[in-house]
Amino acid sequence: MNNINWFPGHIAKAINELKTKLSLVDVVVELKDARIPLSSSYLELDKIIGSKPHLIVLNKADLADNFMVKKFIEYFKNTFNANILTTSSHNHSDVKTIVDAILKLAKPQIEKLVSRGLNPRPARVMIIGMPNVGKSSFINKLVKKAKTKTGAKAGVTRQLSWIRINPKLDLLDTPGIIPIKLENQLSAIKLASVNGVSENAYSHEFVASELLKILYDKYPNELKSFYNIDDDNLSIDLQMIAKSRNLLIKNANPNIERAAFMVLNDFRNAKIGKFTLDDVPE
Repeated sequence: MNNINWFPGHIAKAINELKTKLSLVDVVVELKDARIPLSSSYLELDKIIGSKPHLIVLNKADLADNFMVKKFIEYFKNTFNANILTTSSHNHSDVKTIVDAILKLAKPQIEKLVSRGLNPRPARVMIIGMPNVGKSSFINKLVKKAKTKTGAKAGVTRQLSWIRINPKLDLLDTPGIIPIKLENQLSAIKLASVNGVSENAYSHEFVASELLKILYDKYPNELKSFYNIDDDNLSIDLQMIAKSRNLLIKNANPNIERAAFMVLNDFRNAKIGKFTLDDVPE
C-alpha cells in the first residue's frame, strides 16, 4: 500500500455536530500537533468557527523542534492574528496561563450578557482538533484539580455535560473531533507518522520510508548519529537501519517490517530527536 487511503464516513454529519457544539460556547480552543502544525490544521475551520474567539494551542511541544515551534508561533500570530500558546501533556504548570487566556477571550461575551441585564455566568469553552492531537489528555489536564461535573445547562443540549474548571469557566466535556480529509498525500504521511491516522489506512513500511526521507532532508546528522549510519551515505532507508540494529531474518536478510515499526516508535517518542516535519510557509 504505497499511499494512504482513509476517508472517515459522515464528514458532513461530523461537521454539523461540531457546529452545534460550537454554538453553545464562548471560546474555542483548537489543538494542533506541534510537530506538524500545518498538517494537523483544518483549512476550512475559520468558516465553521466564524467570529467566535479562538485560541490555538500547539500540543506535544516537548516532542517538537523548539526553534521551529517558535517560528510557527510567529507565523500564526502574524498571518492569522491568532492567540497562540504551547503545551504538552507532561507540563501541568501552564494550566493557569491557558485558563487565563480563555477567560480573556471570553470576557467581551460575558460583559455583553451583563449589559443586557443578565447575570454574569461562567465562560464556556470547548476543545477541538483532529484525531490524536491530544484533546482528551488536554481536557484531563485542565480538569485534574476540578473534576466537578455541572451537568446539563438551561437551553443547552441535555446529552452534553460540562465540567467546572473554576467559578469563571465551564468546559464542554466532549472534545470536538475535526474529521480528516486526506487529499494531500504529504500531509497524510505526516499525520500517519505522528499516529494521527488509523493504522488500517496505511502500510507501516511505506510511512516509515517516507518519514525517513523527510527526516533526512531536515535532520540528517541526528538521523545518522542515532542509527549509526556511515556519514558518507546520501540517504537512509529501512534496509540500512535493519542492518545497523541487527534486525535480521532468514539468511541474514534485513527485517524491514520490524525496522519500520522501530523507526515510527523512535520518532513518535522523540528518541531520535525533537523534530518538526512541517515547514513554515514563505
